[in-house]
Amino acid sequence: MFKFITNRPFWVNLLAAAALALLIIFILLKMLGWITKHDSYLKVPAVLGKKTKEGVKLLEENGFQVEIVDSVYTDTAKAGIVLKQLPDPNATVKINRTVFITVNREIPPMIDMPKLEGQSLGFALDLLERNHLKLGDTIFKPDFQAGYVLEQQYNGVHIPEKAKVRWGSPITLVVGKVSDEQFMVPSVVGMTYGEAKSMLEGLGIVIATVIADPDVKDTASAFVWKQNPERFDDDKKPRYIRAGQVMDLRVSQQMKIVADSIDNK
Repeated sequence: MFKFITNRPFWVNLLAAAALALLIIFILLKMLGWITKHDSYLKVPAVLGKKTKEGVKLLEENGFQVEIVDSVYTDTAKAGIVLKQLPDPNATVKINRTVFITVNREIPPMIDMPKLEGQSLGFALDLLERNHLKLGDTIFKPDFQAGYVLEQQYNGVHIPEKAKVRWGSPITLVVGKVSDEQFMVPSVVGMTYGEAKSMLEGLGIVIATVIADPDVKDTASAFVWKQNPERFDDDKKPRYIRAGQVMDLRVSQQMKIVADSIDNK
């Protein structure tokens, strides 16, 4: 066997070795192409808009690996569907290629409640939209802050800023308005502050200032002995007020009898 090699000229053996090496390299390249399916290409199926499980199954059945790279939420698309895919639908790619998909979440996420109180109604509506919330109802309440949000509510209960609320939840806004209807200034002199506050709030009158005498220990149980505006003017003519306007009160721990208050009742 070795005589066959040694009896030939060196250059013949060298050519034979080179030819053998090229043959081996050619066979290896062919085998590598077969193993990696070098010349096998497929079109990526379109899974946009399909349910996530359905889309994953379709891609895997067509020879693709699938990876969910993101899970987001949008209320403009159905829950649980494929929103994005990469490579794009009908793109020609190599078999066994990984397809990356983004899906729409099944359940809306929780978000922070924005601060709407103290904002104008128009700006509050814009904040609702930007924070992915909806306007549920609008309640107008007599107040000097006409056109401004007095309170934000969810399910009939006040919801504070930064409290967690579900994406897309309806938010009720209590908005101030000034009434054109006038009525006679009510008299709260002689009432406790708590009674006066309840009565005035029911009429839509805002208590602007409460001045307490030095003896007051508990404002709620203190007695109102002076109010501004008073029920009658200096000529004993009735004064009128409308919802949304303000009243100042003076209170004392003990009941005070003021001559003017007797005349004004």
